Amino acid sequence: AASGPVSLRRRAEPLARLARSSGRRAPHGGVAGSCHRSLGLDERGLRGFPRNRLLEAVIDRYQQGKAAALRCQLCEKAPKEAAVMCEQCDVFYCDPCRLRCHPPRGPLAKHRLVPPAQGRVSRRLSPRKISTCTDHELENHSMYCVQCKSPVCYQCLEEGKHSSHEVKALGAMWKLHKSQLSQALNGLSDRAKEAKEFLVQLRNMVQQIQENSVEFEACLVAQCDALIDALNRRKAQLLSRVNKEHEHKLKVVRDQISHCTVKLRQTTGLMEYCLEVIKENDPSGFLQISDALIRRVHLTEDQWGKGTLTPRMTTDFDLNLDNAPLLQSIHQLDFVQMKVPAPPILQLEECCTHNNSATLSWKQPPLSTVQVEGYILELDDGNGGQFREVYVGKETMCTVDGLHFNSTYSARVKAFNKTGVSPYSKTLVLQTSEVAWFSFDPASAHADIIFSNDNLTVTCNSYDDRVVLGKTGFSKGLHYWELSIDRYDNHPDPAFGVARVDVLKDAMLGKDDKAWAMYVDNNRSWFMHNNSHTNRTEGGITKGATVGVLLDLTRRTLTFSINEDQQGPVAFENLEGLFFPAVSLNRNVQVTLHTGLPVPEFYTSRSAMQ
Repeated sequence: AASGPVSLRRRAEPLARLARSSGRRAPHGGVAGSCHRSLGLDERGLRGFPRNRLLEAVIDRYQQGKAAALRCQLCEKAPKEAAVMCEQCDVFYCDPCRLRCHPPRGPLAKHRLVPPAQGRVSRRLSPRKISTCTDHELENHSMYCVQCKSPVCYQCLEEGKHSSHEVKALGAMWKLHKSQLSQALNGLSDRAKEAKEFLVQLRNMVQQIQENSVEFEACLVAQCDALIDALNRRKAQLLSRVNKEHEHKLKVVRDQISHCTVKLRQTTGLMEYCLEVIKENDPSGFLQISDALIRRVHLTEDQWGKGTLTPRMTTDFDLNLDNAPLLQSIHQLDFVQMKVPAPPILQLEECCTHNNSATLSWKQPPLSTVQVEGYILELDDGNGGQFREVYVGKETMCTVDGLHFNSTYSARVKAFNKTGVSPYSKTLVLQTSEVAWFSFDPASAHADIIFSNDNLTVTCNSYDDRVVLGKTGFSKGLHYWELSIDRYDNHPDPAFGVARVDVLKDAMLGKDDKAWAMYVDNNRSWFMHNNSHTNRTEGGITKGATVGVLLDLTRRTLTFSINEDQQGPVAFENLEGLFFPAVSLNRNVQVTLHTGLPVPEFYTSRSAMQ
């Protein structure tokens, strides 16, 4: 009980600071916690100004708090501890004062005496005071003027002062502003929690800097003492540099701790005040300052979000002593970086796959200051096998082509410098496309080939056969694509199939051993590889026909179709390696490529039967 007044005084300090600052200029030109109206003095003088009912109620609650409520209110000198409270008199009595001033006889015998704690609760639950209008003292506040941002009475509306303004129900606006302030306070509370955790982090950084500094100095002294006397003159200079770095780091972190502590103290005071404001049941008093208070809470929250909770300094000493030079080089001793880099971080938002290509991007950790000379990117084989290097260099982004379709790859990256190689980054799992989407490749095609329709349609400006390949190669999986015949004049015999990347480009597809094809005219077709013709099949093509190519590298077969019907038997077997879609044609033929198609029914039904 003896410490009660001191505790109350400490709790009231944030309220007093806010009350003293109510007349200061706010950051946006307003006055914090005050009315935004221009008022003139009348015959009432200062009494004509609006009263801060909310602050009055808060102070009144503290005056009726624990320290005051549990002591006798009638003792002349040092108040004794209260023994009872009279509900009718609303007074706390000690036992001597109760017997002297409130004897249990006469009219006082009917008064109800309760314990002090129960009396304090009954005081808090007493009905709130009815707020009256400043301009019309006999009128109660009943509405809220949205434009003037102040409570008004019925007479204020009748006299025309607020007749053209938008008004709303006082209770509704009270609940709305309380809700807004509560929401803003929740956000500020989260910031304050983050700030407390951040302060713990900063204090841990101070401890870590101290430990790293001691460890670094011990290592440096041990290295210097191991050298001959010529090293001693240089040792003092190097220790001085370490101490300067030590002091610089401590100064930066301590300054940030001091700044963050002051800001947190201010935020805590504002939060305590807001919590007391939310307890207020007087709508008029609350709405007098709610707008300014909400803006102030939002502004304080925004100030926490502008990089305040990010460390300005690392705890590591990224220096080491190079004692490798010979004795005559002692005077050139200096600090050099002798640490391996930190593991790179894969940037997931920039990593992606397209068809059978994968693009990966990475970066160094934000606070890492160790120099990096290059990176090593590794991928497995798409089947859970061993990792292999696919890129070594200084770039932080790499695209890997020629992967298997419908496969899952694992990727990881590490950094290196002259000191050594960093640990691996976290492993990233990538899924290549299930089916292929591709177009014809102008870069590898014969010069006589003419491209259009985003490289999906091709023809030729020569009467001789010319070869064009697709952009995507296949070495695994089941793939199907079609070619529609847009033009077919004078009965030529175009060829369709697959080929190696180094196939002959100025001869019919299948003339050499680098291509597997079906060439077809308007009546029949043949399969051809290495200039060997096999399996003549009746049925040809016309304008509007569709030729399908089905490459099954699981079964290592190649099958053709015309107008969705299989053309002949399985054309080729025992296929292995990397194959590119291929077409050979002349100026009498124009075809359009269609990719990303499902496997045709004739093949799925045959697979089911097998």
